[in-house]
Amino acid sequence: MVEQRSLSRKMFIGGNYAALSILTLLCLLPVIHIFAVSLSASSAANAGLVGLWPVDFTWKAYSFVLQKEAFLQSFLVSLQRVSIGLVLNMSLIVLAAYPLSKEAGAFRFRTWYAWFFVLTMLFNGGLIPTYLTIRMTGLLDTIWALLIPTAVPVFSVVLLLNFFRGLPRELEEAAFMDGAGYMRTLLQVYIPLSMPAIATLSLFSIVMHWNSWFDGLIYMNSPQNYPLQSYLQTLIIQHDMSAVTEKELQLLKELSDRTVKSAQIFLAMLPILCLYPFMQKYFIHGIVLGSVKE
Repeated sequence: MVEQRSLSRKMFIGGNYAALSILTLLCLLPVIHIFAVSLSASSAANAGLVGLWPVDFTWKAYSFVLQKEAFLQSFLVSLQRVSIGLVLNMSLIVLAAYPLSKEAGAFRFRTWYAWFFVLTMLFNGGLIPTYLTIRMTGLLDTIWALLIPTAVPVFSVVLLLNFFRGLPRELEEAAFMDGAGYMRTLLQVYIPLSMPAIATLSLFSIVMHWNSWFDGLIYMNSPQNYPLQSYLQTLIIQHDMSAVTEKELQLLKELSDRTVKSAQIFLAMLPILCLYPFMQKYFIHGIVLGSVKE
C-alpha cells in the first residue's frame, strides 16, 4: 500500500514537471523565434523561412539598431524611468505600509486610511480627468508625467503591510526600549527583515515601468521623450517612419523590416530577462509571506 502511494506520488510529480516543461517551452518559443529572425538574412525573413534557428546568420540588424539614435534615446528614457520610479515607488510603499500595519489602538483612524487606499484600487478618476490633471500641473512631456500617477502602487502596499504584520512585535518593542523611534525602527528592524518582500515588490515596480507604453503615448508630445515600449509601439503598430533618416533608409534597403523590428523587440526584452533570474529566489517567498496573515 505504501509502495503504491509512493508510485502514485512520483507519477503525479512527474506529470506536473512534464506539464510545466511544456508550458515553459510554449512561452519560450516566440522569444526564440524573434531572436532567430533578428539574426537571419533579409531574404529568409521576408520569405518566412525562419523558424527557431537563424537562416544565413548575420549581425546586421543589431548593428543597425544600436546605431539608431531614436532607439537609444528611448532606451535611455526607459532606464531613467525605471531607476527613478523604483526609488520613488519603494520609498512611498514602505512609508505607507509601516503605519498601516499597526493596530487601530497604535494608529488612530488607521482603518479609515486603509479603506481610502483600498478604494483607489476599485475606482479611479478616468483617463480624461487624469490627462487634464497632468496637463494643468505642467507635467506633460516630462518624465514626472510617467512617474507620479503610478507613485503609490496600492496592491504592493497591501502586500507589504501584511508582511510587516507577520513580523514579531517583540522586535519593535525591544527597539523602543533601546531608545529607537518609529523611523529608526523601520529602517533598522523592519526593512532588513523584509528584504524578500521588498525584492519582490521591486521586481513588480521594475517590470511595470519597463513595460508601460500607453502613458508614454498620451503624456509625451515629443517622440524623443518616448520610453522604449512607446517607441516600439509607434514603430511596429503605426509604422511611423518620420524619424528615419536618409542614411537609415539606405541601410534598410539592405536589411529586412522584420529583422530590424525583431532585433529591437529582443533588445527591449533583454534587460528584464537578465534581471529576473537574480530576483526569482525572492519572488515566491516574498509573495507567500506578504499575502498570509496569521
